[in-house]
Amino acid sequence: MFGANLTTFHPTLFILLGIPGLEQYHIWLSIPFYLMYITAVLGNGALILVVLSEHTLHVFLSMLAGTDILLSTTTVPKALAIFWVHAGEIAFDACVTQMFFIHVAFVAESGILLAMAFDSYVAICTPLRYTTILTPMVIRKMTLAIWGRSIGTIFPVIFLLKRLPYCQTNIIPHSYCEHIGVARLACADITVNIWYGFSVPMTSVLVDVAFIGFSYTLILQAVFRLPSQESQHKALNTCGSTLEISPIMSTYFWQISMCLFPHMLNPIIYREKTKQIRDSMAHMLSVVGKS
Repeated sequence: MFGANLTTFHPTLFILLGIPGLEQYHIWLSIPFYLMYITAVLGNGALILVVLSEHTLHVFLSMLAGTDILLSTTTVPKALAIFWVHAGEIAFDACVTQMFFIHVAFVAESGILLAMAFDSYVAICTPLRYTTILTPMVIRKMTLAIWGRSIGTIFPVIFLLKRLPYCQTNIIPHSYCEHIGVARLACADITVNIWYGFSVPMTSVLVDVAFIGFSYTLILQAVFRLPSQESQHKALNTCGSTLEISPIMSTYFWQISMCLFPHMLNPIIYREKTKQIRDSMAHMLSVVGKS
């Protein structure tokens, strides 16, 4: 807690309130949160196993599923602790760590979706050159670029928060720690935090969204030039398997439930959209059932 010194540089801990105004319903809200979390972890975990076992499936699906698990696991267990046993206390360093992983996953996910859009573009628009364009080396470089950009974008936020003196309330009216929410508790000018916190990550994401839209525009143009409806339908299924209900904007604008729900749906969407994944999951389940 804060001591008598009002210029304490690093508070000992913060208090997370959960969902303000709905405290009396926390125990009931925990039920769908828990079920969605279990579904998200198990579903995305199964998706990762399928992708890793099938060498013809690209690493981007497993990366997206892993990011879903990372974001869900970073936020939900603490939220459930708040809902169940009112364990809202979180140490300053733990709060900063949680914030770091939430925002890294936020930026990484848009980069992964861009990579998947490029993957679809190559598969549909230049299928004969697919294996020569998206070589294992290219995929590794894209993976390093995605995570390098995400970590490099968010890492300065740690120092932006640690430099601030905290002498106001230590209560955070959320279920998790996020950059601006923590910075607002400081008794100093947070203009730099506000500008960096919104402009840099959001610019990265918006650039990704623009390129994703451009990629799918080219893909749709190529699809509708195909000679038969069967070819168009097959290409659209390939394209649709890389689209998800993404929480790209959820970390900044929605509470935890809005960013957990898409991660629960992702493995279901991919299972239904991609025949190879569906068949592989069915095979895995049959093997488990026989054992």
